[in-house]
Amino acid sequence: MLDVLIKNGRIVDGSGNPWFYGDVGINEGKIVQVGKVDQESRQVIDAKKQVVSPGFIDGHCHSDLMILNYPQSEIKLQQGVTTEVVGNCGLSPTPFFGEYAHLLKKYVQPVIGSSRKEWSWKTVEDYAETIRQARPSENITTYVAHGTLRILVMGFEKRPATKEEVDRMKVLLEEGMQAGAIGLSIGLLYAPGSFSTKEEIAELCSVLPKYDGLLSTHIRGEGNNLIPSIKEVIWIAETAGIPLHVSHLKAAGKRNWELVEHAMEVITDAREKGLDVTCDVYPYSASSTMLLTVLPPWVLEGGVQATLERFKDQIIRGKIREELANEQEDWDNLVCSTGWENVVISSVQTDKNRGLEGKSIAAISEIRGAHPVDCVLDLLLEEGGDVSIVYFLMSDDDVSKVVQWDHSLIASDSLHCDTGKPHPRLYGSFPRVFAKYVREDRLLSLEHAVRKITSFPVQRFKLGKRGLLVPGYAADIVVFNPDTIQDEATYQHPKNFPNGISHVWVNGKMTLENGNHTKAREGTFIKANCNH
Repeated sequence: MLDVLIKNGRIVDGSGNPWFYGDVGINEGKIVQVGKVDQESRQVIDAKKQVVSPGFIDGHCHSDLMILNYPQSEIKLQQGVTTEVVGNCGLSPTPFFGEYAHLLKKYVQPVIGSSRKEWSWKTVEDYAETIRQARPSENITTYVAHGTLRILVMGFEKRPATKEEVDRMKVLLEEGMQAGAIGLSIGLLYAPGSFSTKEEIAELCSVLPKYDGLLSTHIRGEGNNLIPSIKEVIWIAETAGIPLHVSHLKAAGKRNWELVEHAMEVITDAREKGLDVTCDVYPYSASSTMLLTVLPPWVLEGGVQATLERFKDQIIRGKIREELANEQEDWDNLVCSTGWENVVISSVQTDKNRGLEGKSIAAISEIRGAHPVDCVLDLLLEEGGDVSIVYFLMSDDDVSKVVQWDHSLIASDSLHCDTGKPHPRLYGSFPRVFAKYVREDRLLSLEHAVRKITSFPVQRFKLGKRGLLVPGYAADIVVFNPDTIQDEATYQHPKNFPNGISHVWVNGKMTLENGNHTKAREGTFIKANCNH
């Protein structure tokens, strides 16, 4: 007897093949039959007029601590997400030990959120076990984060790493890979990744081939320096002999929007020459990150506390104002090309500044009667550096081009949600794909869209037997109505669940039933290259 029988659905199996009518049988957490299923079952779900697909994979997000704070993961399950990939952009809470650990914690919290629990782990394996013990409602897998390794080994020093320091990072990376990490993530836009040379990173990546590991990269520049930044990471991957995944491919700043097609051509050329390179994209034209990232990279030398101390020096403030007013050759000054009206505060930590959430820096400048740069520096001082932003800097046409591209998978790049007005991608990314790009704009077929968020990311991240509706695979399954699935999260009202998703199973356990969380917690930590 089956545990669950899903009958009469439009089966979109994740392969990209045309849908067909059929049933799906589940037993002991696995898919056991697909097609015409006549077996008796303890539970029968009629999926008439609905699509049955594999569970969605959020291939790039920052839920590293959110999964521990909110293990029921309703924000993602309501979107049909059954697995998240964390440790992105070179930023991660693990490993965590040593004399510079406090610098790491202070720096990454604006991205991954403040943990309600003590950071009790030291290694990636410890972190994985912490997730298992939290019994989340979805699955989690992680990269080893380069920025984290660099902070633990050498703090926020703005210089190339020595051979000894690279060797220490290699040991930590190897420990993480042995614990089941999917690869190394780097964030060359962010300190301390921005302080690194390509040669240093290529040497660190020499660990990855032994574990069939992937290099994922937030490139050094996504505006004026987009093309050389992509060529840089291609050089790293070719030198190390490893596959490459470019995070959230975009062209930032209006003057650069035409560059996205050139970037796609550079990636296509690399593939034609034999480099295994792909990318991901989120389905919105605004990004979200830390307010600190709008500042010149040198400002962040020494860590957050040292940075805040610099803001008290009027000479340094003047230098920052001057650099932000002009184009820079060695880093992408996106403020110069987009304007302060497009930098919107999404979250702060203090009640006194809560009213600034949802307002642009330009508007805050008018309210406070101060120069925009002084507003930024004052706000960072008032909030201890912990300020998040939504940044309007992309073209809808560019986003559509990357979404359609065969070499892109779709992810949310979502940040934590403890306070304020998070980017709507946290609540709406995956339903938006079907509502906008499949149903409204007709840029993707239903089958192609499902492949981009199921089997493609599973294959890319080597997550084992998931992502397809195939006997023997994990029963991570979503049932949704293709005519009504819709994101409801907006920039002004971002904390709205989507419509149209009725049922979700995680490892064979019904976790969303008729749109309601069942409180089931059958998720786990997934090790790369393991068949779960």
